[in-house]
Amino acid sequence: MAKPPEFAPALDSFAVDLPVFQGPFDLLLQLIARQELDVTEVALSKVTDEFISYMSRFPDLSTTTEFLVVAATLLNMKAARLVPDIGMESEDNAEDLSMRDLLFSRLLQYRAFKEMAKIFSDRLTEEEDSIPRAVPMEPHFAVLLPELVWNISPDQLASIAVSAMRQPPAPDEAAHVARPRVSVEEQVTFLEQKLRVEKRISFESLVAQTSDVGTVIGRFLALLELYRRRLVIFDQEAPLSPLHIAWEGT
Repeated sequence: MAKPPEFAPALDSFAVDLPVFQGPFDLLLQLIARQELDVTEVALSKVTDEFISYMSRFPDLSTTTEFLVVAATLLNMKAARLVPDIGMESEDNAEDLSMRDLLFSRLLQYRAFKEMAKIFSDRLTEEEDSIPRAVPMEPHFAVLLPELVWNISPDQLASIAVSAMRQPPAPDEAAHVARPRVSVEEQVTFLEQKLRVEKRISFESLVAQTSDVGTVIGRFLALLELYRRRLVIFDQEAPLSPLHIAWEGT
């Protein structure tokens, strides 16, 4: 029996060196989940740089995927703590609690997969010297097998095989994967024409007629470009209130 492959280093073998914490990344996540370390004090950019350096020495796709999932959760959690929620007076708002629970569930999930992989590896190592028994089926089981009846001739079977191999392969459909690219410059032209006529409009009205996420992002970037060119100004009465755009160009 072939010897099982060695598993790549798991995510908990990755260590970080930060001003507020030095040690395994797995322990850092546990401290954040238990509120023993404030996520706002953790420099996620430095953690990412150290992980990229770690992956350059031990490249592994599964470990990279685990890190991306956990890092995205940490980023959302940090954003929820840095951006205050006006409607919540409690220090721990609902979004923060949700992110903390999500982080804890991610920890349990990737640890469960890691432990199962170790169990499979240990079992393969224990059974690597085993030899399967090459013996016929016992007679009292053999009589229970149904009789094999051939309904086609060998020539018919060969004809079916030939026709199956002659079928053209199905085309690869990528429409459900790749989104059409949105031109920011086209959105700049669209917004410029619309604002020249209406002079003042809300951002919600600009994206109300489209459900495509790419178009919404493209129009937002187009607004930033118009603002850079000093052609529009933004007006927002309060944080998180509707954003209005006014045309200032000539």
